[in-house]
Amino acid sequence: MSDSQVALITGGGSGIGAAVARQLLDAGYRVAVTGRGEERLRAFAEELGRPDGLLTLAGDTAVYEDVRAAVDTTVKTFGRLDTVVANAGFATHDTVAEGDPAGWTDMVLTNVLGPALLIRASIDALKETRGRIVLVGSVAGFVHGPGNIYGATKWAVTGLAENTRRQVTEWGVGVTLVAPGRTETPFWDSYGSLPPGHLLTAGQIADSIVWAMRQPEGVDVNTVVVRPVGQPV
Repeated sequence: MSDSQVALITGGGSGIGAAVARQLLDAGYRVAVTGRGEERLRAFAEELGRPDGLLTLAGDTAVYEDVRAAVDTTVKTFGRLDTVVANAGFATHDTVAEGDPAGWTDMVLTNVLGPALLIRASIDALKETRGRIVLVGSVAGFVHGPGNIYGATKWAVTGLAENTRRQVTEWGVGVTLVAPGRTETPFWDSYGSLPPGHLLTAGQIADSIVWAMRQPEGVDVNTVVVRPVGQPV
């Protein structure tokens, strides 16, 4: 057990993050998941039967002290850190010309600052294991949408992934950006309904993330864009 790999997933109590955690636990990883809501994390752990290899940590991904504490606790508990997955994020589902600015600050801090803080907090541990950074972006980070502020945050994540790769590759650390298309997750709860057409499942996106994580030593898969068939943009 002590030799099994360790992953830390932000926003890991539901949606894509929870699906990744399930797959990794099934594959023998030890997994730490973070989230703002203790109740949601507790329910997730109960759902899985509170396995020994699961650690749940409440905290805010946009607060460096919380992120640093999550990394430190993970390393102290499991003895190592092999992969971090920056998955926490949300959308206000409004536009720059007509939206409510009250929600934008939290979205930008969570979606853009959060992944950067996770990289900063975990890089020393990842150097030791020659591990991997996974950033969950979005198709919206490649395709412009009218007034889409959420999309602008994901364009920032797209840039962060490559900028980070260029620095950490010399230390043997890999970087993967996984950019999902329309996916059925709690992301759409604040939107009021699911978008039309075929949607991917959180498990299908988790398949791509885990595939990238489990590449052979020396292989660095950098950008994975995953759309449902039928999504034109």
